[in-house]
Amino acid sequence: MSEVKKTSTGLPLGSTVAYAIGSSGANVSFYMINNYLMLFYTDIVTLSAAAISAIMLIARIWDAVNDPMMGMIEDRTRTRWGKFRPWLMIGPPFLAIFNLLTFTAFPLEGTTKAIVCGICYILAGMAYTVVQVAINGLVNRITNDSQAKMNVIAIAQIANQIGQVIIAAVLMPIILRFSSTIGADGAKVADGHGYFMGTLFVCIVTVPMIWFAAWKCREVSTDEPAKVEKKEKKPLKESLKLVAKNDQLVFSVLSTFLACIGIIGRYAVLSYYVIYVVGSYTLIAPVFSVMSFAQMIGNMPLPYLTKKFGKIKVYMWANFLSAGFLILLFFLSKAPNNAVIIAMSAIIGFLSASGSISYSFTCDSVEYGDWKYGIRDDGLAFSIMSFGVKLSQALTGAIAAPLLVAMGYVANQAQSPSTVNGINALVNIAPAVMLIIAMLPIIFKYRLDEPTMEKITAELTERRAAEQQA
Repeated sequence: MSEVKKTSTGLPLGSTVAYAIGSSGANVSFYMINNYLMLFYTDIVTLSAAAISAIMLIARIWDAVNDPMMGMIEDRTRTRWGKFRPWLMIGPPFLAIFNLLTFTAFPLEGTTKAIVCGICYILAGMAYTVVQVAINGLVNRITNDSQAKMNVIAIAQIANQIGQVIIAAVLMPIILRFSSTIGADGAKVADGHGYFMGTLFVCIVTVPMIWFAAWKCREVSTDEPAKVEKKEKKPLKESLKLVAKNDQLVFSVLSTFLACIGIIGRYAVLSYYVIYVVGSYTLIAPVFSVMSFAQMIGNMPLPYLTKKFGKIKVYMWANFLSAGFLILLFFLSKAPNNAVIIAMSAIIGFLSASGSISYSFTCDSVEYGDWKYGIRDDGLAFSIMSFGVKLSQALTGAIAAPLLVAMGYVANQAQSPSTVNGINALVNIAPAVMLIIAMLPIIFKYRLDEPTMEKITAELTERRAAEQQA
């Protein structure tokens, strides 16, 4: 019988590739909302800052209930295909439908328009939770080795960035291609139909990618004896209490949440920065593409660097350097030069690859919870992380819109010098501060370094072997 070819992750090549493709599809599927929703709301739908803030905050209040609930539902899913693979088949079509509705400019006015926009956005967020919790939880079920998980995550992040490079390069041209609105300079500007067609393109591409991961990835835990599976079925109340006791999970999620406020917030207003600070609508695609491509390159050495220096040190240094270059870009943007903007975007994108390590922190925290408390709620842990990411997105959306108004921003017009300076600070100084703050929980509280994880993995392996013999 022929030997199954394996990668450096220790997994079959097909599983590693399939997981990377599925992860990329899940990541890119929400690309429009992450990067263009704010611009769509202010410039196309013409929602007020108060309405945008209300939508973001209400959505996150619901996520506080929905995300952990969905995580526990997926944790308690028992099929011959595993816990998470069935949800990767069910979720993508709903994600596509609700993404399209979110980027539909309905012919409505006033409060009705805001309510419909909010409902569509909340439904898209719920569908994204189903898919994202499943894809994140899956990496914790296809291998038990901590470094192997880091390697799989790094490879998946490379695939994510390849997807984002392609989407960033073609999405705005697609949006403009299907837009019919002409600006004051005679060039096309994005309109509602263009945004809808751009979202449709993203959906058509990403849904099969997620399905491919569901088809090819195999959860090793499906081969565990019934007794081990039964051990995981604890009451929901007890699961929540034990997750709250897992301080390593709490601090890893807190660090991710703080970093995401900076990074996601930056992406939410980056288009404003390119249009009004740099002064170029057409430079949006190159900036996003360069950042995504550089982040892809940055993920390539992560398996080697994390193995040699440790995940914590690599994460800390990358965040520190990212903050420094963001501050430098703020001053360079006073007299923007396209070549300088592209070069700095590449450096910042390269360093932002360290965000992949936060997923590995969560994986290790799940192992720690299993080792210390005897519970392994992968889905619940990753749903809490997903909630943290979406909460950061909501806070930045809720704060960014009023801040833009307070700075004097007026849609589709040349901005005043003070507004330009404010947008520059919002895109560069604010994320730098948040990245520095995000390092504090890891510096002072997180202790799952490589020797500790080797000990935990060894003891868990012995425990599972004893349970199987029993």
